[in-house]
Amino acid sequence: MSAIRRDGDDWLLDCWLQPRGGRDAIVGLHDDALKIRIGAPPVDGAANEALIRFIAAEFGVSKSSVILESGQTSRRKRLRVKGASALPVSLAGFIAGA
Repeated sequence: MSAIRRDGDDWLLDCWLQPRGGRDAIVGLHDDALKIRIGAPPVDGAANEALIRFIAAEFGVSKSSVILESGQTSRRKRLRVKGASALPVSLAGFIAGA
């Protein structure tokens, strides 16, 4: 399974979050998930909110277009990105077969 895949018009991202990781960045793969560092702490949903802002900026969509489908309190999360016509260059290398 790929960490990034299409689901109709949406993109699905399987993520492994590293909160309090310094600068927000995609740092590679962890098992079958994108490993993403977020500077925010995992307190009161701050890391989830920062992750959504970061992914929305990467895809060039609004924050409301990024939905946390699973993993609210876990490091492993699944995000759905709606309305993004193309995959950002920063993520292109993480698609299976790319």
